[in-house]
Amino acid sequence: MFAPPEPAVRTTAAPSSREKERRRRVSPTEPSRISRLIALVALIIGSTVFAYPFIWMIATALRTNEGIAAGGISIWPIQWQWSNFSDGLGSFPFWLYLGNSVISTFVPVVFTVLVSSLVGFAFARIPARGSGALFAVVLGTMLLPGEVTLVPQFILFRALDMIDTLYPVILPAVFGSPFYIFLFRQFYLRLPQSLTEAAIIDGAGWFRIWRTIYLPLSQPIIVAAAVLQFMASWNNFIGPAIYVTTERWKTLPLALAGFSSTNSTNTSLLMATAIVVIAPCIAIFFLAQRHIVGGLSFTGSK
Repeated sequence: MFAPPEPAVRTTAAPSSREKERRRRVSPTEPSRISRLIALVALIIGSTVFAYPFIWMIATALRTNEGIAAGGISIWPIQWQWSNFSDGLGSFPFWLYLGNSVISTFVPVVFTVLVSSLVGFAFARIPARGSGALFAVVLGTMLLPGEVTLVPQFILFRALDMIDTLYPVILPAVFGSPFYIFLFRQFYLRLPQSLTEAAIIDGAGWFRIWRTIYLPLSQPIIVAAAVLQFMASWNNFIGPAIYVTTERWKTLPLALAGFSSTNSTNTSLLMATAIVVIAPCIAIFFLAQRHIVGGLSFTGSK
């Protein structure tokens, strides 16, 4: 007697590692090769646009004034006039200007970081009535253009007999910055509340909690704020240009302005000196780039 064949039983084998790799490659969420190529081309074009002025500045620093006129927008130096650096730095009291720039930069960096950290901690952890409204007022001051306060500040510092000193350049940063207060507050809000509660149970005060617990934990945002404030203070031109009138307290950005006059500009010496002046900012930014990105991303993430 004929027996009907039994239906074949379909078995589903576990996907091999090669199959998993193929599925992963064709995942719709992963960018395709064309998308990567487009992104790479866009990054190269964008990088070239932003890097071209700096490369042209280096090329111009190594040319003579006649070579600058002949070279145009070319980024090849044509001449290699290394003496432009020594001539540019020797045309003004470089070490005196450098000392003034160091003082007017490091003092604001230290005070801005410490004061902004302390105020940001208070807004983040100390419960107080009206603190939210007060923080909104602090944020609102960021909407005020700095040029609006130039005249009142000048009248104030003139009344205090501080014109032709570095005090008008340093003192405004001693009281912190609204932008950095906001960054520190957001950073501290990301830290566990249990740190504060445990310290309070142990009998610690608010200042001790900030100094011994929160300040050591905030190294990424401290580095980010310090680098950003360093660049702002080191390149500050408008402040010294308004308040400093003699050679004794001039800073390096004012020295760069000295290469330009009403009738002419010594472009080669100006570019050579500018490279030396901005070199600390470039070096510090690349050395602390990882901390800057880490601190700002931790502050902005939820």
